[in-house]
Amino acid sequence: MSKKHPIISITGSSGSGTSTIKDTFEKIFLREKVTASFIEGDAFHKYNRADMRTKIEEATARGVDFTHFHEDANELETLESVFREYSQTGGGRMRHYIHDEIEAEKHGVAPGNFTEWSEFGDSDVLFYEGLHGCVVTDKVNLAQHSDLKIGVVPVINLEWIQKIHRDKSARGYSTEAVTDTILRRMPDYVNYICPQFSHTDINFQRVPMVDTSNPFIARWIPTPAESVLVIRFANPHGIDFPYLLTMMEGSWMSRANSIVVPGDKLDIAMQLILTPLINQLVDRKRRLS
Repeated sequence: MSKKHPIISITGSSGSGTSTIKDTFEKIFLREKVTASFIEGDAFHKYNRADMRTKIEEATARGVDFTHFHEDANELETLESVFREYSQTGGGRMRHYIHDEIEAEKHGVAPGNFTEWSEFGDSDVLFYEGLHGCVVTDKVNLAQHSDLKIGVVPVINLEWIQKIHRDKSARGYSTEAVTDTILRRMPDYVNYICPQFSHTDINFQRVPMVDTSNPFIARWIPTPAESVLVIRFANPHGIDFPYLLTMMEGSWMSRANSIVVPGDKLDIAMQLILTPLINQLVDRKRRLS
């Protein structure tokens, strides 16, 4: 953690909705005139698409599951070094993983590969969005470097539905291929993804109010209006719950550290909760600069 160079980490599994959360942060940064350096979790994968496919095939032949969730499939020590450098100096390095032809045209790199590393700096905050922003292992401790840690954790069936629909529509995979990926990832999901949500400051968990009992045949993703949002605060001290309940009609407290909000109020909930927290980080930084 760093008072002078704060880091914000958004952590969630593939298909959890971290990209939507990132969009809300971008709105807040723009409105509050906060300059952010953005880094993507996918940029810290260890292998490009072709090499990762080979590694998975080799592991499968040995009867072992190997996925992007696993620490050995990622450059987590490099990611920690970026966090550490930014917290100390306000600078660091970054690259991009190219997912599709649109990104390929923008960066001049074929899909499934990485751009070259480049330096960044001169920002109010560093913003990370990806799989491992709060991971703690015997080799790395990413959680200790972040000043604001946000978990995005839809209930598992909803997460699977979102992933299946996204990977089919945006990436051209079949339902069978996505299902196979989900099944292979489960041990690593349990060991590397779930534990992070015990280190986060705030978790946003969307819970559908419609039947999602068989996510593998669901035709539609439950809409925000068909969901509720459970927001859990690790430390509720200083959170003005009466104000939040007043501002978001239909919300209520389910525990002393949790508030339940109608699902279609995700954006306003994040704006109300996160804007003052971001401003606190930035104001503290600017006072020390």
